[in-house]
Amino acid sequence: MLDINIVMVEPEIPQNTGNIARTCAATGAKLHLVKPMGFNIDDKNLKRAGLDYWHLLDIRYYDNLADFFDKNTGEFFYFSTKAVKTYAEITYPEKCYLVFGKETAGLPEELLSKNKEKTVRIPMINDARSLNLSNSVAIGVYEVLRQWNFPSLMCHGKLRKYNWT
Repeated sequence: MLDINIVMVEPEIPQNTGNIARTCAATGAKLHLVKPMGFNIDDKNLKRAGLDYWHLLDIRYYDNLADFFDKNTGEFFYFSTKAVKTYAEITYPEKCYLVFGKETAGLPEELLSKNKEKTVRIPMINDARSLNLSNSVAIGVYEVLRQWNFPSLMCHGKLRKYNWT
């Protein structure tokens, strides 16, 4: 069974978390939030960014990173600007966790140094510090889904008034 999980470690900006929640809801990915967070879960900016997709979301909360690792098993991939490999160099297994750090600091370097082979980056120009966190999550999620041939996702749309044929 294909199982994609997005892990946000100590997220700080409610709008980013709301956008990520919406991406998870639209793709069937589970969202894992690791405390402490820089906002309350009932923050109006968080709710607005997630729109009316909250009922589609499988969301889980953890007191800290140790609590998260104690409760989850699978393969973990750590997204960081400090990585040597790109996210596209990885073959993602049937159950995977894409782990992202907080907006101002990323993931702890100790965690990254222990997981060098599973740490990946999104390429960008030298002068750019990083991409927006919600954009980075979307890039990671859709790479995994592309490799899995977009399971359970609607891959074809249609016009309301016109026929494509």
